[in-house]
This record gives sequence, C-alpha cells and structure tokens, in this order.
Amino acid sequence: MSLLPSDPAAGGTIPELGLDSCRPEHCFHAFDALPLFVTWNTRSSRPGRAPRLRGCIGSFEALPLWDGVAEYALISAFKDSRFRKIDKSELESLECCVSLLTDFEDASTYLDWTIGVHGIQITFTHPSLLTSNSTSEAPSPLSSSPYLPRFTSRQNFSATYLPDVIPEQGWDKLEAVDSAINKAGWTGRITEDLRRSIKLRRYQSKACTVSWEEYVQWRESHS
Repeated sequence: MSLLPSDPAAGGTIPELGLDSCRPEHCFHAFDALPLFVTWNTRSSRPGRAPRLRGCIGSFEALPLWDGVAEYALISAFKDSRFRKIDKSELESLECCVSLLTDFEDASTYLDWTIGVHGIQITFTHPSLLTSNSTSEAPSPLSSSPYLPRFTSRQNFSATYLPDVIPEQGWDKLEAVDSAINKAGWTGRITEDLRRSIKLRRYQSKACTVSWEEYVQWRESHS
C-alpha cells in the first residue's frame, strides 16, 4: 500500500548510495513507500513547537537499502502499536526521517557511551535470574533489591533509543538507561544489579529528514 494519494509517478533512476551516507532521496522514497529506522513525525502548526512522534520502527539487521526503507516506511506508518495507522489526510503535515545506523560497538559498561553521539541498544534477562547480597539502589557494584516481581514466561528484554532521542529528552545517561529498561517492558524496581546486568551496544546514525512539501517538489521534478 502506498501513502501517495494518487498513482505513483514513474521516472528517474535510483542512484547507488553507500551505507555510510544518508541523503534526502532516502526520505523521498520513504514517502513513496518504494524501495534503518524510519521515523514519521507530525509537524506542529505553531512556530517553535517540536514535531510530534507519529511512528518509528526499524531493524538492526542489514537490509538492502531501498528495500529496507520501503518496508519500514510502511511498517512504521501502519504497524507501530503505540499509534493509530497514518491516514492519507495527514500527509501534508508529516515529515519523514530515515536513520542509517553505523559503528556498532559493545560497551564495557551501561555508562560507556556518549550523549549526542551514540544511540543505545540494551538487552537483559529477567532480574529473578540475578543473584546478589546487597539491597542498595544507588549506583554501586554490589547493589540489588530484595523485591522482584512475580516471574513470568518472559525472560529476555530489549529496547533502543536512537542517538537524537536522548538529548531531545534532556536525559543524563542513568535516566536514559532506566527509561530504556522501562521501554523494554520491565515494570519492577530498577536496581543497580539490573543495570549492571545489561548488555549495551552503542551505535551512531546518519539521518536525514524531509517534509511532505519537499517530497512533492522532488516527485514533480522527477516526473
């Protein structure tokens, strides 16, 4: 299904792009739902107001660039469970951002990354599988909690934040990690032992954002 209100125009060849570059063409094709995270935002009608998130889903698997953008443009528009499906009537207020993820590294600790440079991907197991003799919640190598929620069949948790999200929210590293833990689905107390059990991968991204108006101009120039 295309987000275009009428038939997709033909014409123009797709240039070859390296995985280390992100250009407006990525976002133009996302609007066209043709051929990696894709983020849809609704622009505010009031000057100075930040755009509102409308959908954001991607993949950490290496995907053919154009096919990946096409696939996740649709998935983030129609299958982000946090939002209702994007409707054609919203197109004129939308902007699209394509983020190409690069430079993945395993962090030595959950704090081994830089705000404004890195995105974070965390994974951790259910805290009932952790063992410790301490009950402190303050950052410490020996802290834990005597309370653990009832064990469920879910044993593994994961979540990510793109590099631009953390500075936009004004979080420090601890706040970002704790928010990611909650985003992963953990609803119990967050202890230092839980934080220290996290496997964190840091990464960078090259991103580009375009508006609907820019997309329309690009389509007309390639018709």
